[in-house]
Amino acid sequence: MKAAIVTGASSGIGFEISKRLLNIGYKVYGFGRDFSRVDSEMDNFIRICCDLRETHKLIDNIKSIKKEEEIYILVNSAGIGYFGPHEELNPYKIKEMVEVNLEVPMILTNLLLRDLKKNRGYIINISSITAKKWSTYGCAYAASKAGITHFSESLFEESRKYGVKIVTIHPDIVKTHFYDKCNFREGDADDSYIMPECIGDAVQNILSQKEGIIVTDMTIRPQRHMITRKK
Repeated sequence: MKAAIVTGASSGIGFEISKRLLNIGYKVYGFGRDFSRVDSEMDNFIRICCDLRETHKLIDNIKSIKKEEEIYILVNSAGIGYFGPHEELNPYKIKEMVEVNLEVPMILTNLLLRDLKKNRGYIINISSITAKKWSTYGCAYAASKAGITHFSESLFEESRKYGVKIVTIHPDIVKTHFYDKCNFREGDADDSYIMPECIGDAVQNILSQKEGIIVTDMTIRPQRHMITRKK
């Protein structure tokens, strides 16, 4: 059985991608900090409780997995965002965004790239629509996502001759717990937000392309632009 590693697998986009990979026959090693929202037992879903910012523990976990499995897919889905005027952000929150959104995917790629070259595997990075445009009150978040987008593009050019497929997905606002601590959330209209299942559909579509064809960049947006300010 082929194996995949998914970060942010305890909820939202990462969990939905994990379910899709399980459905098509992968064993999934899901990294997350809190799996309490995952209420169903799933075969071949190995939950790894881990703070991704603890680099030494992350490295140890990956080394342990590599001893047991051949990895064919890495999905960097974990992400965090803090929003507001840049001068009002806590410096430690800026650091956390850069670590989770950019540094961790780069480290995981470093640890797994040789295996993915050997297996002609996939790296799927979940970026954001904000990587492609200005983001008022989200400057640092957008910068971290633009960083992972640029990293993906450069790495594809570096690794494509080895058969590695590197994909960046740029979702617009998704209805998940991501916005729980923000002062805004998705709009109320059904056509003003994306569901995590939409990202799962995208990943399944990417993996279904014939050998030799790769969708390297996908942007997914709702028809209507709308956000709701929390009171």
